[in-house]
Amino acid sequence: MPTPNPAAFAFLAARQSQPAKLFSGPVPSRAELEPILAAALRVPDHGKLEPWRLIVLTRPDMERLAAMAEARALELRGDAEKIEKGRGQFDRGGLAVVVISAPQDVPKIPLAEQKLSAGAVCISLLNAATAAGWGANWLTGWTSHDAEFCARAFGCKGAEAVAGIVHIGTPGPAAPERPRPDLARVVQWGLA
Repeated sequence: MPTPNPAAFAFLAARQSQPAKLFSGPVPSRAELEPILAAALRVPDHGKLEPWRLIVLTRPDMERLAAMAEARALELRGDAEKIEKGRGQFDRGGLAVVVISAPQDVPKIPLAEQKLSAGAVCISLLNAATAAGWGANWLTGWTSHDAEFCARAFGCKGAEAVAGIVHIGTPGPAAPERPRPDLARVVQWGLA
């Protein structure tokens, strides 16, 4: 018989993201962030490849990235909305962790599994930060999907890509509960 952990289950059953734009200061210190990062890296990783890397962004980094996002949007002939969407999360952010999917060329380990491992880091980071009492929000946006921006900003090369940018800060007001998936619609019991 399994040994349940009711507190962990209740936490996961009630988990919801907080909007990063509502975070306030302070943000976690390095000493507070390191155990969160260590917990976040306890993810499935077939072959122990560690097919990801993390970049911790502080306020000065965010200011630099906001300017880089605006410059890239202008290069792409983006309108004011594209510029704002690019700058927005960096203008408002105080601390974030960029999770870079960094797959390795190992034929035995499928690329899809390596990318999913990076996604697992994102959700684990979100959960670890929330469990530690911080607000956390996993964002991307067009800058995360623009290979040139990612190369310039985060040093992405080859098959590397941004899996997510997890903003962490002092939570704002609780977000209203949103509708959750209907199990009857998304779960199939057995093969048809």
